[in-house]
Amino acid sequence: MLRTLFASRTSHLLRATTTAASLTAALLVGVAPSTTTATAVESATASPSTLTKSVRDVTHPGATTAEHGDTVDWAVSYRNAVDSPAAAPVTLTDPITGGGTGPGTTQTYVPGSLRTPPGWTPSWSTDGSAFTGTDQGAATTAVRASKADARRDGTELSAPLLPPVKPTVQATGGDGFTPILHRTALGQVQSWNMYHHVAAAARQVVCSDLGTGQPCPGGPWPRPLNSTPGPLGSGNTGDIASTLTPQYVEDPQRPGTVYYPGVSGGSVGVGCLDLDAQANCGFFPLAPVASTPSAANGLAGLVGTGGRLYGVASTGQVLCLTISSRTPCAGQPYAAIVPPNHDLPGSPGALYLGATTVADGKVFASSSPQSGGSTVAVPPALGCFDPATGTACAGWETPRPAAPSAAYYTYNAYTAYDTAGQANGVCTTTVGGATLNTACFTLGGAPLTQPTTLAGIGGGVLTFNPEVVTANGETRSYFPLWSGGINGATACHDWTHAAPCAGFPLPAKHPGVNGGVTRDYGYAYDSTTRCLIALGDAGVLFSVDPATGTSPCVHSGATVTLRPADFYCDGATGHVQAYTRAELTGIDLAHADLAASRVSVTDPDGTVLASPPLTADGVIDLSGISAADHPAVTVSAQLVLTSAVDFENGNQPVLTVRYQGDAPQLCFRTVVSADCAATQLSNTATGVDAAGSFGSNTVALAVAPGSGCQPKVTVVKEICASDHPHDCDPGGPGPWAKTSPVGLLRLLGTAHWRITVTNAGPVAATGVQVNDAATPACRSAAGTFDLAAGTSRQIHCSSLLLALPMKNTASATFVPANSPPGTVPTTTAASSAVACSLLCILAAPDQG
Repeated sequence: MLRTLFASRTSHLLRATTTAASLTAALLVGVAPSTTTATAVESATASPSTLTKSVRDVTHPGATTAEHGDTVDWAVSYRNAVDSPAAAPVTLTDPITGGGTGPGTTQTYVPGSLRTPPGWTPSWSTDGSAFTGTDQGAATTAVRASKADARRDGTELSAPLLPPVKPTVQATGGDGFTPILHRTALGQVQSWNMYHHVAAAARQVVCSDLGTGQPCPGGPWPRPLNSTPGPLGSGNTGDIASTLTPQYVEDPQRPGTVYYPGVSGGSVGVGCLDLDAQANCGFFPLAPVASTPSAANGLAGLVGTGGRLYGVASTGQVLCLTISSRTPCAGQPYAAIVPPNHDLPGSPGALYLGATTVADGKVFASSSPQSGGSTVAVPPALGCFDPATGTACAGWETPRPAAPSAAYYTYNAYTAYDTAGQANGVCTTTVGGATLNTACFTLGGAPLTQPTTLAGIGGGVLTFNPEVVTANGETRSYFPLWSGGINGATACHDWTHAAPCAGFPLPAKHPGVNGGVTRDYGYAYDSTTRCLIALGDAGVLFSVDPATGTSPCVHSGATVTLRPADFYCDGATGHVQAYTRAELTGIDLAHADLAASRVSVTDPDGTVLASPPLTADGVIDLSGISAADHPAVTVSAQLVLTSAVDFENGNQPVLTVRYQGDAPQLCFRTVVSADCAATQLSNTATGVDAAGSFGSNTVALAVAPGSGCQPKVTVVKEICASDHPHDCDPGGPGPWAKTSPVGLLRLLGTAHWRITVTNAGPVAATGVQVNDAATPACRSAAGTFDLAAGTSRQIHCSSLLLALPMKNTASATFVPANSPPGTVPTTTAASSAVACSLLCILAAPDQG
């Protein structure tokens, strides 16, 4: 059964210098944004809320200019200093100047890079005005983060207190089976369920908001389940059929991801559901349905142990999926551990009758072979699989019969516990006689004394897998019951005392829920409120007090896990100083039994850090817990109410946990355009909160031409080889050579030179100057000029030679177009030509 457990300081400003890794500036509310590239700017204003913008180059950490193709990280810090204790909405919008994918863009948003503080809701836009909750990828031109209940400083995280869960008649029927509890990032508590034994196309998944008693947003519910990953569809468009007694497992490494058994595409296997995204996340086949003489028409399970999921096919074979890789385990399906049931070939979708459980790391399964639907007809049986060996457990080489005859059947397999709360065996309770029949065996396969709690229940009563709760030093199993004269009830067995649960009726019926007609299928225990959330064949979602069996369970509570580091994303350290306090607001604790209520402060792994008393003011001191030693804390408030009046008329009490630290941040990344015309990035954020509208500083980041945006400048120095001066004029035919012919200039003469400067690169070269130490006239003739991409310029000059031979060398210096101010000029390779005499061989020119 799945359980879902879940002082202010001055705003921090990063100082940016010519050697800094980021560029920041601060502008207080009410002052028009100003552009800055190296210093922080502050201005006094009427409103106290502030936004501080910064940027850093991720590709070249520490660089003060970016290059084309670099990834840069934008951050904006929000200090909400509105002097009001009440929560108020805030929205921050950060347009990506020059963003998108079309012509003229200077930067492109990196899909998936938006980070918002915990408790904030992100959204994306492709036009800067219409925002959606789905990442729009590279087309994004603006991002946004909003929070409905922002408080002063913003260094807090809240969760709503769950009101007592009253009976709710929603689209939970359709034979909805067992609730799956899920707490969202914003603290809402949801109950998910899937209809059982329905065809693949049928709509079958439902989400209910326990806080409001209404369907979750994202309907209409129910919705179909599909094997292709993606958002939940609508209508009867599914392709995964459900099983008779589904069991669910949450992914330990992917919170909010649930695995369920199903049949799809001619295979039995594991379906995947992402609760946060309200999306399918795949289907993983484990065995084909088509087989003979025994067919895998359906399966029982799922259960998880050792990082793997296990189920049992109609053939009795054990199925296995590795959770981390979502791939079938090596060697599966493994050999059968129980007799097959409902395995006749040609009956795809026939329903496995039985269930699975885990005890001491081993997988146990029950099976109910029945004549007319199975290849064998024998009494229900229990079997055991050892994941360590991939075979039946030692002592379980043959399945254990669990009932007197094949006329009996079972919907359950559950773990037995000793009085110390340690698993010591497995049981199944079967239907078929005058009273319920329970058979139990030790982990080694020997007979085990059965619990007496179910012994007096009538024989026609159906019972399903119990919810196991360990609390207050006791281990209890809560069994759903219905049929055989019972319209719905709960039986509770206390393993610690080896007896029915004290103070809990046997059985506990639910007369205040749908007239007592609930037809219970399954429960999920909420450890925060300490209530059982129940669902049954009647399609009514309701709560049960696990201490008294009454409905509704008049408890409340909330859990907040606070990781202060999650509020920051600019790559800097030192943002967090200390935990301060937690508090309950919006509730009068005179309406709670403070002696029976409690507060727990733990590490996220459950290690208890403190159990402070709950006092009438609702304030819980956290200052004694070191933020350095405990980077995250989980605060749970568990309230036993004497009245639910504080939840009426739309009032929503909350639990808020606070820390002392810098202003929280919103961050995202962009990639600098490869277009060489992109010379600067800029960004300005805006916001609106209870104080009104405000804006941040504008941060500008210069873009220096990268290797793909550099001119490719070359110089060729030549001498005229003609003895007719007019041939050597600009445009003259020459010929032009690297070496003048021997004797052309005799002992004295005038040499005519030509220097050709060419730019074969993609961008212009600016401030081009010719370097020619031997012939100053050439420098003067060239002057300073710009050279566009793909063009050349020729410089003609002459000099009187007093001695021969003479080697004349030239080069050019330039700055790439779009370079930031202060860019050091680049010098080309040198090129030479020789004015020749009889001794030319001593002054051979280069080949440039």
